[in-house]
Amino acid sequence: WIARSKKPKKSDLLLVEIQNIIDEYPENKNYGVDRIVTALKQKGIEKSRSTVYRIMKKAGLLHKRRKPRGITKASKEEQKEENIIHQDFTSDTFLGKVLTDITEIPCLDGKLYVSAALDCYSGQIVALQIRNNMKKELCMDTVKQLKYQYGNLRGIIYHSDRGTQYTSYAFKSLLKSYGMVQSLSSAGKCYDNARMESFFATLKKELIYQNPTYMMKRSEVKKMVTRYIYFYYNTRRVNSFNPGGWPPVTYRKLAELSVA
Repeated sequence: WIARSKKPKKSDLLLVEIQNIIDEYPENKNYGVDRIVTALKQKGIEKSRSTVYRIMKKAGLLHKRRKPRGITKASKEEQKEENIIHQDFTSDTFLGKVLTDITEIPCLDGKLYVSAALDCYSGQIVALQIRNNMKKELCMDTVKQLKYQYGNLRGIIYHSDRGTQYTSYAFKSLLKSYGMVQSLSSAGKCYDNARMESFFATLKKELIYQNPTYMMKRSEVKKMVTRYIYFYYNTRRVNSFNPGGWPPVTYRKLAELSVA
């Protein structure tokens, strides 16, 4: 009994594994129960959600959710473009469907506006523009970056809300020149672009709300957001949309290998 009492409990050993996952990258401290369960599974450790929840709660590792608010305003004009995807945020091919939106970040010297494009196949952020304003050029340059990065965009469904940036003549003309198909959320239905809004909620929860951006210069915040997206979210973070919870870039590579 004395010998057994000196040995660490299974719950203590599991807590060490959980803490190792959280300590692996600074942003992992935002992992909830489900992502910890997935991360453990990727390490070959099968544990139930209830077990992980109990241990994380006892160790004070649970945290509350916070949801950001949208900032784009719908055009009052009637739009002919239809909602093509109808809340189906899945895709069988890379760049088959791409979602986009804008969010704002308060900084010491003003606001920053983040325009991102998300691939529905892997969840990868495939284009990113960050500016001091949210004019239509911000959204247009996001598309141009996508064109520069991946070349032929013909046939891609590009989905957004009905903000005036996306319904402007210049933006629609740009999509048409690239052979892209525009899809717009139905008026007043936030769930029509839920996966994109979910990404921004993650960005806010895991990065913006954890750092005093209102005390930081825009140049610092821009670097911080870019690093989080390209070097953490795309390549390291557990992604619940993907089978096995693999990060977007890893999931793409595994899928390509399986086809080959």
